[in-house]
Amino acid sequence: MTPHHPTTALEDPPIPVRAKLAACWASFMFLYVYVDILNFYTPGVIDEILDGKVFEFDVSQTFSITALTLMAVPIFMIALSMIMPAGASRVANLAVAVLYVPVTVFNVSGETWLFFYGLGVALELVLLALILRFAWTWPRTAPSATASTGPDRTGVRAQRA
Repeated sequence: MTPHHPTTALEDPPIPVRAKLAACWASFMFLYVYVDILNFYTPGVIDEILDGKVFEFDVSQTFSITALTLMAVPIFMIALSMIMPAGASRVANLAVAVLYVPVTVFNVSGETWLFFYGLGVALELVLLALILRFAWTWPRTAPSATASTGPDRTGVRAQRA
């Protein structure tokens, strides 16, 4: 007979906002890349690439630089979410996530496998929404007691009167 141990709740420490943001950007990046990789299995895609076309764009150095830049931004956001000061990280996450919404939606345009790309875009948009939510609701520290009652605060009140 095995001894009966009472079940206990698992420890669930709070996850810092920075870690949530970095995890969402990493997930976004992997999803973005994996959708593109799976697209290679769509009939005719490889032939178009070999003919020098991706969607309506000519495969060129400019195209490759643009694609690299579009992927480098979420990659950098993983690191920047963790290392930038809180205020700068919040602003950067809000700005980049907002900018990536139309970029993400554009990726479904002109696709013949609408359900596949639609699912990929929907999942990417969920991650962008989470990034926006986490950055927007980033907790603030409570103001210190000296900041609201100190001599500088009293002087400001006196000047207003």
